[in-house]
Amino acid sequence: MSNFSNIYRQTLEYLFGHLPMFQRTGGVAYKKDLTNIRALCDFLGNPQDRFPTIHVAGTNGKGSTCYMLAAVLQAHGLRTGLYISPHYKDFRERVRIDGEYVSKKFVVEFTERMKPLIEEIEPSFFEIGVAMAFEYFAQSKVDVAVIEVGMGGRLDSTNIIKPLVSVITNISFDHMQFLGDTLPLIAGEKAGIIKPDVPVVIGETHPETQPVFDAKAAAAGVPIVYADQHFRADIEAQSLTHTTFQVWHDGQLFYPDLDVNVHADYQAKNLQTVLQTIEILRAHWPLDEQRIRAGLYDLKKRTRFIGRWQLLGESPIILADSGHNEDGLRQAMQQLSKIPHRQLRFVLGVVSDKDIGKMLAQLPQSAQYYFAKAAVPRGMNANILQEKAALAGLQGKAYSSVKSALNAAKRHAAPDDLIYVGGSTFVVAEVV
Repeated sequence: MSNFSNIYRQTLEYLFGHLPMFQRTGGVAYKKDLTNIRALCDFLGNPQDRFPTIHVAGTNGKGSTCYMLAAVLQAHGLRTGLYISPHYKDFRERVRIDGEYVSKKFVVEFTERMKPLIEEIEPSFFEIGVAMAFEYFAQSKVDVAVIEVGMGGRLDSTNIIKPLVSVITNISFDHMQFLGDTLPLIAGEKAGIIKPDVPVVIGETHPETQPVFDAKAAAAGVPIVYADQHFRADIEAQSLTHTTFQVWHDGQLFYPDLDVNVHADYQAKNLQTVLQTIEILRAHWPLDEQRIRAGLYDLKKRTRFIGRWQLLGESPIILADSGHNEDGLRQAMQQLSKIPHRQLRFVLGVVSDKDIGKMLAQLPQSAQYYFAKAAVPRGMNANILQEKAALAGLQGKAYSSVKSALNAAKRHAAPDDLIYVGGSTFVVAEVV
């Protein structure tokens, strides 16, 4: 191993070991104010103010929405930053420009530069990652950056930007111990990204949450538009890699035969949100149909989009998807039911601080289950998961790791079976 490789490994060990990380340790890493991120960015000269941004929140779909927006902006020749979380395999996935991950050299140099302040204020892993992204995008002189909210919105570390547009994809139940146990309470936290002078796009209209968003936008004095009230994306055809949509805008056919490099019905809602956001962004750039189509067609190649409805094998078909809450899994199961197969084999792992009863209720009792613990401290023990699943009528065996569970599913599968890997981002991370 080269000397620099050693230094980079030690830097990651410092970041992972020294800083509380929500994905691994849970609530202890969740900081309920913006004090630390403001201190970090003040130290850096507030890099977040030196480039235009698009801010995306929501319970489900915010990652896919960010990738689609980034792909469209890249296709127009704009140098496009993208900040997403969590990562699957490589920490650098969180910070990329035009699909290229932040350099290891930058990660090392940034961490060394920030160590005195890190030791002083003890920020979370997420806070350091956000500050790193802002500094990298500013130094790299991006034309625009798409910034995904980590959790909630109001108190999320990303919420110190003043974007060109604020986007909220949808609201459903997730992280209720932090965001509240009703849809209006959760919507109130997400609505915290709404700011004066910044137009707002809401992906889905919901009777319980619309009053919350309308009130927040009115208080800020900004226009608010609901994507699903103007755009309708109807699925025309699907392969395992692309979906063809007929897209309508205010009752008129707007994008006929729009091919998007995704495969899942739920992406129709995300596409509607993206197209509505693009209409607002036309005030800043001349976004044209040809390049919008090109960006969406080559979405995954342009942005290195992984982990969502990702095809890992054929004969048998093996799919991985990181839907990890009640609504996300419900939509994924609806999608699975449309794929012809003999036997569904489900490699399942979850994190222990979720309300998994509602998640398990979404899963088909006819599937054969392979239970596994994701290799993070928050991962639920496979035997405990097996017991809880049995109470929900789901039968299967527990395995020592995600990979051993997947290998068992492959051994048992016929060519016309379907293997699905999911339940948690961290389960998917071990197989993509």
